[in-house]
Amino acid sequence: MSDGTDDIYETPATSPNFRTEMAEQLAELMPEVIADGKIDVDKLRELLGDDVGDDRERFGLFWPGKKRALRAAQEPTTATLMPDFENSKDWDTTKNVFIEGDNLEVLKILQKHYHGKIKMIYIDPPYNTGKDFVYPDNYKEGLETYLEWTRQVNEEGKKVSTNSESEGRYHSNWLNMMYPRLKLARNLLTDDGVILVSINDVEQAHLKRLLDEVFGEANFLAQFIWVNEGNIDQQSKIKGSHEYVLAYARSAAAVLRPTVIDPNIEESSKLYNDTIENSITKNGPANPPSEVELPTWFPVAFESGTILPRDDTYPHVLTPIEVAGGKLTKPARVRSGWSSRNLLDLFIKNGGIPIQDAEGKETWFELRDTGAIYMLKHRSSEQGHLLSVLRNMGTTKQNSSMLSGWGLTFSYPKPEFLIEYLVTAFTRTNDDAIILDFFCGSATTGHAVMSANRRDGGKRRCIQVQLPEPAKDKDGNCTNIADLARRRMHRAGTELAGPQDGLIGDRLDVGFRAYKLVDTNFTKWQVESDSDVTALEQHLLDLRDSSADNATPDALLTEILLKQGYSLTEQIGDIEVDGLNLKTVGGNLLLAYLDERTKPTLAQLRKVIEQKPIRFIILEDAFHGDDELKTNLFQECKSRGVELWTL
Repeated sequence: MSDGTDDIYETPATSPNFRTEMAEQLAELMPEVIADGKIDVDKLRELLGDDVGDDRERFGLFWPGKKRALRAAQEPTTATLMPDFENSKDWDTTKNVFIEGDNLEVLKILQKHYHGKIKMIYIDPPYNTGKDFVYPDNYKEGLETYLEWTRQVNEEGKKVSTNSESEGRYHSNWLNMMYPRLKLARNLLTDDGVILVSINDVEQAHLKRLLDEVFGEANFLAQFIWVNEGNIDQQSKIKGSHEYVLAYARSAAAVLRPTVIDPNIEESSKLYNDTIENSITKNGPANPPSEVELPTWFPVAFESGTILPRDDTYPHVLTPIEVAGGKLTKPARVRSGWSSRNLLDLFIKNGGIPIQDAEGKETWFELRDTGAIYMLKHRSSEQGHLLSVLRNMGTTKQNSSMLSGWGLTFSYPKPEFLIEYLVTAFTRTNDDAIILDFFCGSATTGHAVMSANRRDGGKRRCIQVQLPEPAKDKDGNCTNIADLARRRMHRAGTELAGPQDGLIGDRLDVGFRAYKLVDTNFTKWQVESDSDVTALEQHLLDLRDSSADNATPDALLTEILLKQGYSLTEQIGDIEVDGLNLKTVGGNLLLAYLDERTKPTLAQLRKVIEQKPIRFIILEDAFHGDDELKTNLFQECKSRGVELWTL
């Protein structure tokens, strides 16, 4: 630049362009493969020699649309996120994030800051049953498609599509949806990070091959079998009672042994004999029926409900068992022929402290919503193992029942304890792990992360992403899945944050910052490369203002921070310096002047720079075409070691 402002930094318009970045990395590694600015594939094959596979006979997963799906992941986006203060909770203090929007676009936005920072990803994507929701990609995979779809839903009440077998390319459509999202997700994982994906038999085989391709077969960790206790409704001659959770690592060699204690309940875990016949042998009763009083602190595995007195099956319920907020509202009495009465008595006598034997095995007890009392056993993290079969982790029916009690209706939500167990297994309490769920549905992952932190004092953080798929609440009111998920986070946080028998309680982060996916706030970034002449002329007229008229300073700052590589939970504030209203980030480490209508004076800008921020951001249009003011500001910043950024 002729004005000597060569070191002024310009905020990038889009998310990273991964096709370009990969080409640049290849050019740096092997410059001889670049010819006329393009990669010479033949030369690349020559250099790789025997490491190149035979194109005629290759092993892999291929389907129609795969190349276009890959390009969808590589295509940069101008999209951004808009703060949604109204739907947030504890905005100023929380480190959790909830994003409403198409997860493909959101994953691109997250690349700048969160690349290599996510410790664990858990997703429960559509199972492709023919009835569940399919994202509206239409091979365009862009922000325009998403915004068009949301307008149709909001204004015309258009129903989302499903992926039925009659439409053709049944499996291909599902793979085209999953492939680009998994490619982007891998970039976000830490070196020792893991991804866990729930699935059923419909797409399990294809998902396994897809994950092998994206993450590498060597980074396969396990295919967990989750026993769902027979609650799955399948159109089959054989009733399905399980699903899968596929686990892969960014680098399997870097993953430490899971630290979870193993709470899998032993097969004979019910403490009572189911029938009178089972409790009587030829020598008389094996375990004569006797009464036990359950104190109000007794562990409960469900959130709310009432079990009425009964004597037709064991255990006999002698007084109503009333549960609210995951606790007994008053003591309750039950009678049965107990198989481990001595351990149960000791557990109650000790006030609920787990009973530990000489080998380090711990035993404790839990009341279920069926009235059954279960005996749970596990070993310490040094002795226990993470088992590939996940039993007694709860069911979708139980989670639906709990959420229904909160006025929320979801189809087949994953049980909170299943996700909490996996979170505890693959993250540690002291590493501030970030857990991402970009198919968050009913927000079970967010609930599970908060619950895990409550149990062990961890500081894990959670980012959840959900499309605003149309739905109805319990009262039949029209809403969307994202809204219901936020309601669930509010309620779960309220339940978990209260006094909880000496656990971390008031130190628990039960808030979340809410954001919504929107188009860029900056007019100069909105034009498409294939726009016609008329559109370009209008765009040039719009450039009189660099930002949209309805864009708030908070929205502008959020977009700038995202595209400069800041996180979604930065500490943001307001400050006035010599009559100028500025945004601050990180305690004045960054200052931003975002009022393009009011031209600041050089004296005012000098006062701002005297605050000694590391970085100062100013809208280009704030100079009102005054190049001398811009040059003088640059010199002031340079003399004080302040980075100057414009856009």
